[in-house]
Amino acid sequence: MEANPDTNDSSALCVDLSKITPLSADTEKPNISDDRNKEEPGGWTPLLVLGGATCCIGSAIPAGYNIGVMNNPAHIMQAFCNETMIEQHGVQLNPEWLKIIWSAIVSIFLIGGVTGSLAASWLADKYGRKGALVIGNICGLVGAALLILVKYLSSIESFLLGRLIVGLSGGLATSLLPMYMTEVAPIKLRGAVGVLCQLGITCGVLLGQIAGLDTVLGTKDTWPIMLASFSPLCFLAVIITFALPESPKYLYIIRGKHTKAIRELSRLRNMDIMLLQKEISDLRAEAEIRSSTETWTINRVISDPTVKLPLIIVCLLQFGQQLSGINAVFYYSSSIFIDAGLGIKGSQYATLGTGLVNIGMALVSVPVMSYFNRRTVMLTSCYLSISCLVLLCATISLIHAAPFVPWLCIVTVLLYVLFYGIGLGPIPFFIGSELFDVGPRPAAMALGSVFNWGGNFVVGMMFPTVVGACGPYTFLIFACFTLLLALFVKIFLPETRGRSTMEVASTVTQGFKSRPNGTFINK
Repeated sequence: MEANPDTNDSSALCVDLSKITPLSADTEKPNISDDRNKEEPGGWTPLLVLGGATCCIGSAIPAGYNIGVMNNPAHIMQAFCNETMIEQHGVQLNPEWLKIIWSAIVSIFLIGGVTGSLAASWLADKYGRKGALVIGNICGLVGAALLILVKYLSSIESFLLGRLIVGLSGGLATSLLPMYMTEVAPIKLRGAVGVLCQLGITCGVLLGQIAGLDTVLGTKDTWPIMLASFSPLCFLAVIITFALPESPKYLYIIRGKHTKAIRELSRLRNMDIMLLQKEISDLRAEAEIRSSTETWTINRVISDPTVKLPLIIVCLLQFGQQLSGINAVFYYSSSIFIDAGLGIKGSQYATLGTGLVNIGMALVSVPVMSYFNRRTVMLTSCYLSISCLVLLCATISLIHAAPFVPWLCIVTVLLYVLFYGIGLGPIPFFIGSELFDVGPRPAAMALGSVFNWGGNFVVGMMFPTVVGACGPYTFLIFACFTLLLALFVKIFLPETRGRSTMEVASTVTQGFKSRPNGTFINK
């Protein structure tokens, strides 16, 4: 019988790696220098940096780009839709029907995002974390090809299909990127790499806004190129991803390829295998737990009472992120900047400035997540954002009361974006990877991503109606939602920094009866 190359590859390794146990005091130590023995896994290595950059640039930035690119040149693309309907069907669209068609083009991206999120769990286990990321990048390339042909084909259908497929790519990215990066990173860097999704999305939104300016690509002749300009990033990511290591947790626990998993772990940490016995021991412990349970599907994750609370935490944080008012603040920012006397052109560049603040805070949050507790950062972000929302409501209501009030509005907008970016922005994207073991993790993070995209869709559809009825008082509604989210986080979100997923998961198995922070003492 032929030997299984994944579990008995003696030519590549001299020991049976699946049976490595930690060294005891009586065990003869390997011939490694004293300096090498003092090394501990946990730092940034070239492969980890390459993986983070590839995922951020090739998956998250395109997702953000497709969110931000539709705003500035909207009137040009709406005119194309009207001209196409006249040319193809001999129908002149009235403003109401044009609004409906345009809303469909914009919103179908979010439907694609929900679909991609649901598919991410199955793809991640079927084809691996790397394979699923490549599929997401390929979807981005296909969508870009359809979008660049929209004007040539004079086809609104191509426009809709292209937006749907790039939305599918974005949904896969927001589920898979945090999952892959937190599985390949050491425990002390999980928070730092978890921020990469939010960082990439905010960078992409800003790049999309810049590309949409009439001085860049937001013109009547170049807007199809503008829509597809993210595609080189997807192509580059497809090429580089093949050189990246697969998630050792996926290989060891899901696929049972122990030897290959440990080789990949050694590559990632850039360390000798004998120095990684703690991580190998943790992999074996998780694998033993998984082997004694059934396969985790989305239906099982939803129905299993032991993961009910962490699932609700993930979904509420993702949904609450969208109900925190960030999109409403960006919507109002242009009118605030105009009222402050910046003019239309100046307000566009000032809005780009808020995007730069958002990116800056995403960068700052990388070290913040390494040195501060998740709960502390999240609660601080919520409370400060609530204060800004209340102040924004007051200053917008009184914007013409005094000359300084519009400028106070501008400062408040920038402060809100700053406080949002430190916690509300990044934490919901990666917290699922720290709450769930590797078995239920793909399904749970996929469901969380569905709630994120679904919340975005709900806010996008309802915001114009609500703001028409309530005006600036809409911000008080967002403040109330954020306060409720903060109260839930305070009671039920366990601290995850520096703790293994098995340890964290054991504190929330009793559903709403769990009080994960009642007995946990910060060390």
